[in-house]
Amino acid sequence: MFAVSRSLKKLSDWVAGVLKRMIQTPDDSMLFAMRIALGAVMFAHGAQKALGWFGGAGLHPTLEYFGRTLGIPMPLAVVAVAAEFLGGIGLMLGLLGRICALGIGVNMAVAMLLVHLQNGFFMNWFGTKAGEGFEYHLLALALAVPLVIRGAGAFSLDRVLERRWMGRTSGGGLEPLAGWREAPTTGAAVHFASLWMSAEYRRR
Repeated sequence: MFAVSRSLKKLSDWVAGVLKRMIQTPDDSMLFAMRIALGAVMFAHGAQKALGWFGGAGLHPTLEYFGRTLGIPMPLAVVAVAAEFLGGIGLMLGLLGRICALGIGVNMAVAMLLVHLQNGFFMNWFGTKAGEGFEYHLLALALAVPLVIRGAGAFSLDRVLERRWMGRTSGGGLEPLAGWREAPTTGAAVHFASLWMSAEYRRR
């Protein structure tokens, strides 16, 4: 029983360490600009596929196209749509930025290799080619890679979660979010919420 408990403790510590490293990110405004640009574009494309917004076909026609034309199984097609739609939202919020960027990067790489590489580099600007080239996907990959490596950057929920995590594990209870003024998008609400949580934590 003791051995099982010890193994579970090690597993829990390992998972906690992975999650902590996953959300760690510097206060870098360039990463912020990159994730907003990539997230907005991916959300728009994902919304076309998932919801039929912005003139898109919607989910079921998109999944049928992926299956019939591209030969992609439905589960993988659903993952691809989710990577764009949910990944775009996650990047704009800065929530689990590395995972969102990784999903988008893999999505772009697969689309480039399976579909667009055969059409050459350039987009089909003049309607003279059979399909679109891969320049758009290359740009998206170039934005995704630094986000996978360094995280969501400034003004992200990952930074808020990281500071909260560090406050909880520092030995002094759940401390107020230090440096909250660095993230004006969270504003005073986050500051006062952290003060309230800190007080509640210490009452226990």
